[in-house]
Amino acid sequence: MGYREAYAAWESDAEGYWMAAAEAIDWSKKPTRALDDSDAPFFQWYSDGEMNTCHNAVDRHVDAGRGEQVAIIYDSPITGAKAKMTYAELQVATARLGGALQARGVEKGDRVIIYMPMVPEALVAMLACARIGAVHSVVFGGFAAHELAVRIDDATPKAIIAGSCGIEPGRTVPYKPLLDDAIAQSAHTPDFCIILQRELCRAEMGPRDVDWDAALADAAPADCVPTKGSDPLYILYTSGTTGQPKGVLRPAGGHAVALHWTMKNIYGIEPGEVFWAASDVGWVVGHSYICYAPLLYGATTIVFEGKPVGTPDAGTFWRVISEHKAVALFTAPTAFRAIKRVDPDGSFIGTYDMSHFRTLFLAGERADPDTIEWAQDKLKVPVIDHWWQTETGYTMVGNPMGLEPLPVKIGSPTVPMPGYRIEVLDEAGHPVPPGTLGAIAAKLPLPPGTLSGLWQAQDRFRKSYLTTFPGYYETGDAGMIDEDGYVYIMARTDDVINVAGHRLSTGAMEEVLAALPDVAECAVIGVKDELKGQLPMGFLCLTDGVNKPHEDVVKEAIARVRNEIGPVAAFKLACVVDRLPKTRSGKILRATMAKIADGEEFRMPATIDDPAILDEVRTALKTLGYGS
Repeated sequence: MGYREAYAAWESDAEGYWMAAAEAIDWSKKPTRALDDSDAPFFQWYSDGEMNTCHNAVDRHVDAGRGEQVAIIYDSPITGAKAKMTYAELQVATARLGGALQARGVEKGDRVIIYMPMVPEALVAMLACARIGAVHSVVFGGFAAHELAVRIDDATPKAIIAGSCGIEPGRTVPYKPLLDDAIAQSAHTPDFCIILQRELCRAEMGPRDVDWDAALADAAPADCVPTKGSDPLYILYTSGTTGQPKGVLRPAGGHAVALHWTMKNIYGIEPGEVFWAASDVGWVVGHSYICYAPLLYGATTIVFEGKPVGTPDAGTFWRVISEHKAVALFTAPTAFRAIKRVDPDGSFIGTYDMSHFRTLFLAGERADPDTIEWAQDKLKVPVIDHWWQTETGYTMVGNPMGLEPLPVKIGSPTVPMPGYRIEVLDEAGHPVPPGTLGAIAAKLPLPPGTLSGLWQAQDRFRKSYLTTFPGYYETGDAGMIDEDGYVYIMARTDDVINVAGHRLSTGAMEEVLAALPDVAECAVIGVKDELKGQLPMGFLCLTDGVNKPHEDVVKEAIARVRNEIGPVAAFKLACVVDRLPKTRSGKILRATMAKIADGEEFRMPATIDDPAILDEVRTALKTLGYGS
């Protein structure tokens, strides 16, 4: 079945389509129906079925005689450590940790916060919670104590599982002091904490703390506890526009069905192959495509503790792919921009055997054409952009490599996947003609595996996603759909600027700027202007080795935007900076930059990678006469 046939099959019989997909999952009690719309717009999937995610991701592969297959490859260029864990070993570890949690009072439905570095034990912790029906909430290892405290108070966990430290290039980050500080700040106190001790920085243990190794050694193995298809598997916090985190709820049944479906149909992976998502378990990509999807499908996943450059060089991605025979890599465009900036000729690629590598997948932010073209040229494999969100958990718009690879249109993540009716709407909620910029929305109901709501905040869920366009899920992204049905994601809705009455996409301007030979990375924001309402402002990061005068680069950038987008853009403000402020997942903090430019108060984003970069932004803005 090709893409068009699959999409048509879903459109004509969505219930039958998703019931057929559910056959790929083991159920202790099979669902009698796929969709429960009795409480619309709060839809549920497979609500009368029962299953266990850990059984589907681990035990069933062991039961099928594949226990000796490698489930997890650990590669840490920062520490030099490497390890492999088979499905049989993973079964033992999850059963023992699940038993350790149960022995200390954790039951089905209880919450457990996981605060871990990128080590295999992070996946063991997630799966152990799933095994006993506990709801896990992974918080970035090293997250600030205050932000962790906010999540402790919201999730009210019975237990916290943490690493003693995280290892980053040039520094060690002790986690235990941050954890203790967070618990001291929070109104809620967990009953106990399980601490994974890392030899590079061992934690000082307190009365509530339990050593990981000791806990597992003493534990009776736990069986898999059946959960309803609509029961929550995890809570994943995502920052809201108010700065208050939103706890996205992921229901177990639809999550397993949908992620299993994507491994073959979207990523073109076969069981037993090595799939690498270069992300972190603190992000949704880490949940979906480091932990759950590869293991649900019976593939091998890579847990990578490193960076695209500097650990030790810009060839580390190619070394990992070559050494571990990964057939596909899924990462953010920002990782490739970092590699391209340091190694613009891709000289490291030729030193590794990449003959088995089939596909590069990009997501997490808009993939600019220059980055895609660079990767196509250097890697000689398909480079596939796809678009989805924390809330959806997997691809909304993509190029289904396992179903039917479609022609690539650079700048578009391709077409909606089965389960999604994507429309572009004007401010009144009416569909706009092809090629017209507008708000991107998805018709309800969303498919299995997407969020079922927000933890203890269903009113906020309704207001955040369902109110602006009744009958639709509001994505918060802006873009357009062309005559062929290809979707273009141009910017967050907040990043569409209004220049003298013209609605313009900052993403389109970034596309032009990124194509300049001297520019490695860029960002465009909208700043207030008394005459025109808003003006675009560009920030340019130069490729390593470029020593052209900055004013010449700026003049060329302004001329290029004027030539390719037109005078209507009124693009006259630009500057060269060393770095752009980003989240730890690589998203550029455009909204924060715009508030600084306009002299507005802002809340420091919890996920910012390096707060010092904001001072560099302020300095650059002053040269343009903006900021305070």
